[in-house]
Parts: sequence; C-alpha cells; structure tokens
Amino acid sequence: MQDKARELQNTGSDVGLEVVDNALLALQGPTAAQVLQAGVADDLRKLPFMTSAVMEVFGVSGCRVTRCGYTGEDGVEISVPAAGAVRLATALLENPKVKLAGLAARDSLRLEAGLCLYGSDIDERTTPVEGGLSWTLGKRRRAAMDFPGAAVIASQLKGKVQRRRVGLVCEGAPMRAHSPILSMEGTVIGTVTSGSPSPCLKKNVAMGYVPLEYSRAGTPLLVEVRRKQQKAVVSKMPFVPTHYYTLK
Repeated sequence: MQDKARELQNTGSDVGLEVVDNALLALQGPTAAQVLQAGVADDLRKLPFMTSAVMEVFGVSGCRVTRCGYTGEDGVEISVPAAGAVRLATALLENPKVKLAGLAARDSLRLEAGLCLYGSDIDERTTPVEGGLSWTLGKRRRAAMDFPGAAVIASQLKGKVQRRRVGLVCEGAPMRAHSPILSMEGTVIGTVTSGSPSPCLKKNVAMGYVPLEYSRAGTPLLVEVRRKQQKAVVSKMPFVPTHYYTLK
C-alpha cells in the first residue's frame, strides 16, 4: 500500500495513507456468532453478511466486527487494536469450541468457496468480468459507466471477453499454481492460479483462467502436474455451498 501511495503521489494524485495499528482475528464456522455473542452487548442477529459495527468484545474496546470471512462459512472478522489482540484471542480460545486454524486449512476453505486470492487469482491486470466478479459492479456504476476502465468493462459485459476464471476438479495429483491447463488435443490454453485437495469433497480442486470457449461447466480439459497430464473438468463455483448469514 505504501508503494502504491508513493506511485500515485508521483503522478500528481492527492493521495494519503493512514496506517492503523490493528490486528485482525477471524472467527469462522457455524457456531462463530454464538461464541462471540457471549462477549458482546450488541445483538449479532442484527448483523448480516458484509455489515459491520464497532463494539467492545470480551472487554476489549474499539473493535470493528464485520460479518464476513474467507471461508465460505458464517463468521466474523474482528479488527482489534493491536494492544488488545492477545487478550481477545485468549478470551476466544477459552471456549472449547474455538480452535486455532493454520493457513493451509484456511486456504482449502477459501478454495472450496471459490474465493479469489489477490496476487494469485486476481491482480491489477485482471478485470472483474474476467475474474467472475461482475457482481461487484453495482447498478449505479453499470448505469453511469464513469469509473476508470469503464469502456473495457462495458465491452466485456457484452460478451467481448477473451478469458474467464473457472473452477476445475481433477483426477490424480493436486493441481497447483502455475500448472498448465491444456485442451483435450494437448494445446496449452491457460494456467492454474490456485489449487488444493478439498477435504469436504475428497477431490482435488483448483481455479485458473481459460479462453471463453473453454469456460462452460462440464468442459473436459487436461492439467499438467509434475510433467504428467491428467484429466480435469470445468466446474461451477463455489465447489462447496456457502453458508453466509442473511436476514430473512
């Protein structure tokens, strides 16, 4: 972020960067809200997916609780002042339902939910249409088309897009980032951007980019893993149904 701020400042943009000394704790899973409710006065039933509120959490003030996560499950991300991070983590772990999770475990959930990892599945060269993220373009923006890059996006929304992010399910060894994706005729047509075994599906799943004509669910493809070609099939995402909390 600091590099990007300097880059924009060097082009004459009026940009500033404020560094907030906070830690981020993610509490995820079907009972996450129940666990957290014991430590907050706010009614978490009124906090649906992708909304947030500032509250005291287990005695730590100034926490921003957001109903979101990187797992596809219900849960929250808590932005907590750094000085209170250990205290809050300790309080959460006193509940026997709460366990620490490693990065690989979190990443398998992210993949099962079909969520992008910045720097791997999307970057500054990826458009929302290519990345399967057109839903992030609100109605007002679609109507006005007044944002940077709008001309490109407008064209892609009309079907003039060269590639798309797709899900892949494969046989054999797990697919990993940078694995070549091939047509059934053996021509390299794309690249895997993220891949992992799926604990829920007991299969290997991945995401990658292929030309539009190969992006339909059910399309058979090949993926090269350790110099060996193995069969893969384009799959709809999420691979595993998500369980976000919404108000009914």
